[in-house]
Amino acid sequence: MTTPIPSISLNNTNNGSKSETASWSSIFAMSIGAFALVASEFMPVSLLTPMANDLHVTEGMAGQGIAISGAFAVVTSLFISALAGSLNRKTLLMLLTAAMGLSGVIIGLAPNYFTYMLGRALIGVVIGGFWSMSAATAIRLVPPFQVPRALAILNGGNALAMVVAAPLGAYLGTIIGWRGAFFCLVPVALITLVWQWFALPSMRVEARASGAGNVFKVFALFKRPGVAVGMAASSLFFMGQFALFTYVRPFLETITKVQVPTLSLILLVMGIAGFIGTLFIGKALQRRFYQTLIAIPILMAVISLALIAFGSMTAIVFVLLGLWGMTGTAAPVGWWAWVAKTFPNDAEAGGGLLVAVIQMAIALGSTMGGLLFDTNGYQSTFVASAALLMFSAVLTAISSRIEATRTT
Repeated sequence: MTTPIPSISLNNTNNGSKSETASWSSIFAMSIGAFALVASEFMPVSLLTPMANDLHVTEGMAGQGIAISGAFAVVTSLFISALAGSLNRKTLLMLLTAAMGLSGVIIGLAPNYFTYMLGRALIGVVIGGFWSMSAATAIRLVPPFQVPRALAILNGGNALAMVVAAPLGAYLGTIIGWRGAFFCLVPVALITLVWQWFALPSMRVEARASGAGNVFKVFALFKRPGVAVGMAASSLFFMGQFALFTYVRPFLETITKVQVPTLSLILLVMGIAGFIGTLFIGKALQRRFYQTLIAIPILMAVISLALIAFGSMTAIVFVLLGLWGMTGTAAPVGWWAWVAKTFPNDAEAGGGLLVAVIQMAIALGSTMGGLLFDTNGYQSTFVASAALLMFSAVLTAISSRIEATRTT
């Protein structure tokens, strides 16, 4: 049913034997898993209002479901390697996929806010585990010259989910309710689980490099020049992004005063624009790497403030959120490229650290945005988002100077 492939260290993909034949079915199984996971992670964004009403909490409290999943993803991304030990990575991936389906069931059946948050915590564990090992797993499944294509297919599931998850969630919420929308993710998780069972080869973890099981090893990366500043810049960027993005639906409903069909269309446009952005950011990064990383948060900060000024004008909001989706969805590509650029020999460790930083930033950003939204209104949330994004641009500029100094 499955064929073992040579075992290599997941913490150092530059060493060890690689598969000589490509297992594309396995890669597509990982890709559909990424789709279901990202859809699960951000489904609450398009369903905040009905969820809050049904659970008898504020929209800000409902938005904390994004925060708690991010917090648990941080912990998991740092500790999963040590806790999993020598557990076969195929088994680990399947356990994570099963947990993703269970999360959808818990949330769909949640009788109260606590149970809802429990389900969101579980999806956070899956997020941290899956993304911490996804790239290393993909690298084990194809020959070295096929790795870029494999990673592109894997991340295609992520990009597709960003396109359809929010508008589809809003649409399903009106047809079968927000609980039904979450239940729709369960069959996708089951299909992924069955696909992984048949397609994934056995991936045993045998000998490891010295210290590879030490979760605290990643923190030594902060000693390198410019790493702390760059990680801080990426953290502020994602905090600013999700401080605003998490509360787009209540803003559109209460300020722009759009109905659900228009809301779904706006979210769909944001997703499509984001997909387009990911197609073109690669060339921009090749030509002007740091200038691109600096320009993105500046543009998004301007959009945040423009939404306050023109929030009641549907056409303008349409365009502004389309630009937000294009830049915000493409930005992670830039930061993953920064990891490859900064840690050429430790991309796995650097990537794991970035996963933790991003998820913590999402948790903090959505929490802060929710508190401001509930206490002072949407204007304070959007201003805070703009400020965080501008600080991110400043730190990115400083990081570029450090990089220039180090290489000269």
